[in-house]
Amino acid sequence: MSTTRDSLQDAEDAEDLSPAVPGPPDGGYGWVCVAACFAINCFTWGVVASYGVFLGYYLENGIYPAATPTDFAFIGGLNFSVAMLASPAVTVLVRRNPFGIHLPMLIGVGLQTAGFITASFATRIWHLYLTQGVLVRLGVGFTYIPSIAVLSQWFRRRRSLANGISAAGSGIGGLMFSLLVRAAISNASLAWSLRITGLVSGFMNILATVAIRSCNHIIQSKQHPFDMVLLCRHDVMLVLAWAFVSMLGYITLLFSMSNFASSIGLGESQSANVTSFLNLGTALGRPFIGIISDYFGRIQTAGFITLLCALSVFAIWIPATSYGVTILFVIVNGAILGVFWVTIGPICTEVVGLGELPSMLSLAWLVIVLPTTFSEVIALKLRRPGLGNEFLYPQIFAGLAYFIASIIILELWQVRRRSTVVEYASSQGAETSVALTARPNLTIH
Repeated sequence: MSTTRDSLQDAEDAEDLSPAVPGPPDGGYGWVCVAACFAINCFTWGVVASYGVFLGYYLENGIYPAATPTDFAFIGGLNFSVAMLASPAVTVLVRRNPFGIHLPMLIGVGLQTAGFITASFATRIWHLYLTQGVLVRLGVGFTYIPSIAVLSQWFRRRRSLANGISAAGSGIGGLMFSLLVRAAISNASLAWSLRITGLVSGFMNILATVAIRSCNHIIQSKQHPFDMVLLCRHDVMLVLAWAFVSMLGYITLLFSMSNFASSIGLGESQSANVTSFLNLGTALGRPFIGIISDYFGRIQTAGFITLLCALSVFAIWIPATSYGVTILFVIVNGAILGVFWVTIGPICTEVVGLGELPSMLSLAWLVIVLPTTFSEVIALKLRRPGLGNEFLYPQIFAGLAYFIASIIILELWQVRRRSTVVEYASSQGAETSVALTARPNLTIH
């Protein structure tokens, strides 16, 4: 039985390989690319994660006339949506320029750095929309999107581990920049905290861009920004549905924890610690998700951990009324809530293969634009300050989103499993037929 299971796993792993293309080396310069992608996550998404610190300052000091909490919630939603909306342009640019992924990444570094520096001069809320909202997020998209397919090209057996280490960078960056921004605001000013963030992240992203290497020229990957052929596939639609629904829960959790801490009576310092421990949990948990995924299977691991996210919301977050329980929740949930970012590359590779990976990822980024834009706004509208637990409805919303997403991804596992079993049985039947045909005819005299 174990031999059959290993054979099926080998069949799944081999689906992304073409006979004319050498397999991923599972190491070598790939580890340099892991370090580069870790840095990119650290200095793009990690920097974006510090928006919660800026948000607290904006709300408390009222420095933008006529701005409302909904304005700041939308700017937070732009963290992901604008970055993901850049995916068609990035995909086309990678295909049509002679420098591959490096040109859009360098454009992204410039946009992100310019966004933070110009935000330091903002005096109206629409200035903040354009700078910290649009420019920074476009920069993140142009830098991050070309890098996400790279590690799957360098690794096969350790593909999820490599992606898990890379994704942990966002947690380290979030923890580091939350502390840096808070200290810069206290000791210098809001304007200088924005400038320092832009300059530091820009310098580090340039180093990472120089170090990273893509294998697109070897694999000859298709670079379609909106591939209708892929959209007609049932397994592709299941991946996209999982992405859409899980993001509803992810964004709600990510941006609600600091406000939730304040709502249960925790002080400013304790609320800040909640965000820091959430980022710490992210940094510690994502590599382990990668290890588990490589051992037990990428799709089934994603389904199980997505279900764990739902259970942790209902079992820990909803009953939480104290600092200790809240810290427990953000560490546990921080380790697993970003399962999408760890597994999306390996899962897409498993479903469509390396040749179609950039096109598949482009679809995934477009699909999550809506949930990443409006999840936090929905969560704000669901809050009921008059209730004993004003976050009860956002909590239920996040838990249900993760639960439904787990059902979708586990259905994908069943679909892929049935497909692989049929293909394996067919290949075994073909081998048997060839062997019988090759036998010499025995004549009885």
